[in-house]
Amino acid sequence: MSMTNDVVKAGEADYRKDFLPIKQMDHVEFYVSNAKQAAHFFRAVFGFQPVAYRGLETGSRDLTSFVLRQNKITLVVTAALNPDHPVAREVLLHGDGVKDICFLVDDVDKVYSEVTRRGAKGLLSPVSEQDKFGTVRKAVISVYGDTTHTFIQRSDYIGPFLPGYVAYDGPKEEGVGLAAIDHAVANVGWGEMEKWVAYYRDVMGFSQLASFDDKDISTEYTALMSKVMQNGNGKIKLPINEPAKGLKKSQVEEYLDFYRGPGIQHIALSTGNILKTVEELQKRGVDFIRVPDSYYEDLEKRVGHIKEPMDEIRRLRLLVDRDDEGYLVQTFTRPVGDRPTFFFEIIQRHHARSFGKGNFKALFEAIEADQALRGTL
Repeated sequence: MSMTNDVVKAGEADYRKDFLPIKQMDHVEFYVSNAKQAAHFFRAVFGFQPVAYRGLETGSRDLTSFVLRQNKITLVVTAALNPDHPVAREVLLHGDGVKDICFLVDDVDKVYSEVTRRGAKGLLSPVSEQDKFGTVRKAVISVYGDTTHTFIQRSDYIGPFLPGYVAYDGPKEEGVGLAAIDHAVANVGWGEMEKWVAYYRDVMGFSQLASFDDKDISTEYTALMSKVMQNGNGKIKLPINEPAKGLKKSQVEEYLDFYRGPGIQHIALSTGNILKTVEELQKRGVDFIRVPDSYYEDLEKRVGHIKEPMDEIRRLRLLVDRDDEGYLVQTFTRPVGDRPTFFFEIIQRHHARSFGKGNFKALFEAIEADQALRGTL
């Protein structure tokens, strides 16, 4: 993996000197056209358990939301109850997709004051919300496109999620072994990557973990550039992609066309046993990219010995890459909605900290094959 000179390893940054001390990713919120159906999809297919709900029954007259959880991953799916609501307008424009990445912090007021002083556009100044379970304090800023970051402080709250939500005891589904959010990837427009790299560095206090140019991430036809940003304690990793010139339209360009602007392209979910996780997801109907047979020729010579049987790696069409600290195994779903925009990555790390640079070519070829079928290459 190509690393920059200003790499900050997870845990090496001095958390006490971090001017934006994010504790962890609290949750990811999707705006969708039908929250009940989206919640069912995440429950029945991906094994998430609904834990909280708001809607007409709780007094919410304009929005319905389901909160779903699997181990350390919390997803929220939100839909509007009338066509004039801003959520409905965003879904009409973008399709179903990620609206907000929420960060857990100790002091919302301090964080909001610091990031807005450094240039962040505030959408919601710090406010308190409360119910019988306590008080939550939160604030919201704008980032690329219509994407937002919420900062949330919940040390004085013991409810199921947030004020306005009630505990939800719906049908249970066995999980598939998904453990945590490894990283969340953004696609931005032509020439905008450096702008947003600078934003996360100067406004949010992130550092650059890795950098890939169009020589690293390219095939005969398409290319992109990417830089990976991480926060002070190394728990939040946010790669930022932009298109690069190629003979044909890249996956980033396709995303920008159909999403109608910048946004979250995919979220990587970690697992402790990728063989079991992917096999179960396939049984439940998840459609994964088709890695070409040529990828598996001499794979063990390229990556060395791994714990997983190579015949299982090939059968499940998984990708393997190694860096100086270990290796990783990964795969990618096809887009989970009608538009060729948002998808998931499933990843297992065996001490590796990289992002699968050795897999970029095979991944792009698989995506390009799908683009050709869609007529968007």
